[in-house]
Amino acid sequence: MSLYIGTAGWALPRMHRARFGGGGSNLARYATQLNAAEINTSFYRPHKPAIYARWAAAVPADFRFAVKMPKAITHEARLKGASALLDAFLEQSAALGGKRGLLLVQLPPSHVFEARPARTFFGLLRRRFSGPVVCEPRHASWFEEGADRLLKDLHISRAAADPARVPAAAEPGGDPRLAYFRWHGSPRMYYSDYDAAALDALAAQVRASRAAQVWCMFDNTTLGHATANALAMRKLLG
Repeated sequence: MSLYIGTAGWALPRMHRARFGGGGSNLARYATQLNAAEINTSFYRPHKPAIYARWAAAVPADFRFAVKMPKAITHEARLKGASALLDAFLEQSAALGGKRGLLLVQLPPSHVFEARPARTFFGLLRRRFSGPVVCEPRHASWFEEGADRLLKDLHISRAAADPARVPAAAEPGGDPRLAYFRWHGSPRMYYSDYDAAALDALAAQVRASRAAQVWCMFDNTTLGHATANALAMRKLLG
């Protein structure tokens, strides 16, 4: 199993900075202890290739980024008629080189699964990008058999989220070769800390995975808990 542990972004809260090594930037320091990070700013605005290249140069060879797809594609276009936007995003993020570990496609809670547009979009994506892709749907219809089968057919993994909107959302789905655990903080998303018992339970979930590649990403960043939780998870999983 290849294991990647990190947070959404790479902020270093003041209370945890001493736990990281030195470096010329927050990202370089972050990468002394954690081997993955989500680039979430790409969801809100495009980045020039030079920015992606600078981030890639700041981290070790075995570090990987999950790059979040722009909301212009997922939330505004809702996966339809987005080929030009997709081409631009792929061209920009390609500057990460081999450190572009995967693409993260988060869908809005109102996005109901429809087989034809989903197959069209992910087929379009697959013709342009052969690397790992993870989808984080948030409508219950995406956790039914038809949606899962479509994702498997197109080699798209489905993220396991906490808190889970439906029971099936707590477990990875789609392409079984990659498991992506995305923990947002519970009970209050983005704010809540995970205590030792919760982290033990999450670690057990990871150990039970049969995927060849596993990502453990903490998104409870608002009060800085993601950093401590990721470091604790790294220790639990060795």
